[in-house]
Amino acid sequence: MRNRLHPLALRSCFGLLMLLLAATTSLAADAPKVTEAYGKGAQVFSLATGSPGELGLLKELGEAFGAANNARLDWVKAGSGESLNLLKNKQVDMIMVHAPAAEKKAVADGWANGRVLIGSNEFFIVGPAADPAKIATAKSATEAYQKIATAQAKFYSRGDDSGTHKKEQSIWKMANIQPTGGWYIVTKSFMTATLKRANDEGGYFMTDSSTWAAEKKHMPALKILFKGDKYLVNTYHALAAPVGATPGAATAAAFIHFVASEAGQKIIRDYGKKAIGEALYDDAAYAKQYDD
Repeated sequence: MRNRLHPLALRSCFGLLMLLLAATTSLAADAPKVTEAYGKGAQVFSLATGSPGELGLLKELGEAFGAANNARLDWVKAGSGESLNLLKNKQVDMIMVHAPAAEKKAVADGWANGRVLIGSNEFFIVGPAADPAKIATAKSATEAYQKIATAQAKFYSRGDDSGTHKKEQSIWKMANIQPTGGWYIVTKSFMTATLKRANDEGGYFMTDSSTWAAEKKHMPALKILFKGDKYLVNTYHALAAPVGATPGAATAAAFIHFVASEAGQKIIRDYGKKAIGEALYDDAAYAKQYDD
C-alpha cells in the first residue's frame, strides 16, 4: 500500500517550496551584475567603480594584486552615486569614487571604512571646433557653463548621479542656472557613451581627462575648449565596507593598501604610457595638493 501525503501536508510543502524559491530569487536579484573579473585566486572581493574599470586601469591593478595574494576582483560597473549605494547596502566590498562630500558622509555614518586617496585626473569641457557658445574665452568653469546656457548650445549630461554628474550639477548651481530645455540633453549613459553622443551630434560635454586621452582619436568632431580651472581637478578615493560587514571586506582592505603602496601607485602613474603615449591618471602624491 502506497504512503500518500495528506492534501494539507502537500499544500504546506508546496508553500514552503515557493517561499524558498522566492527568497533565492530575491537574493539573486539583489546581487549586482559582475562586469568583469580579474585574477583567479580563492579570495574573492567585489569593487564598484566607473571609468577606472572602463579604461582598463582596474584590470591591471586587479591582476597584479590577484597574482600576489591568491585573489580575484569582481568589477561592478557603476558611477560614483550608484557605487556608494551599493556599498551602503552591503552589495559590494569596496568602491573607487570621486564624490568627496558623499564619501566623507559615508565614513562619518559608519558604513564605509577609511577613505584613501589613490590618484586623480581632471575634467575638460569639450565641444565642436566652431565653439558656438565661445567657451574658449571663459575664465572659469562657471563662466563656461553660463555661456553654454546663454547660447542654448547643445550640452550633454550623464544625468546618472555619477561623480561627473555631481560635479556638473555643482557648477550649474554656482552659475545660478537650472538647465532645462531642448539644448540640455540627459543621456543616462556612462562617460565614453556620452562623449560619443556629443561627438556624433555636435554638442558640449564635460569629460574626464583619462577618458579623453583614451578616446580622443575616435572623437574627430570634438576638441578641448576649456580646462585648467582647479575646481575641475578630480580626486579619487577608495573606501571599503567595515571588516566583517561583507564577505570580501578584509580582502578589499588589503587591495586598498596595495593600491596606495608604491607598487600600486607606479601602476597608476604609468597606466596608458605604453598604449597611447601618455598617462591617464596622476598618482596620489600629485593629487594630494587638490584633496580636501
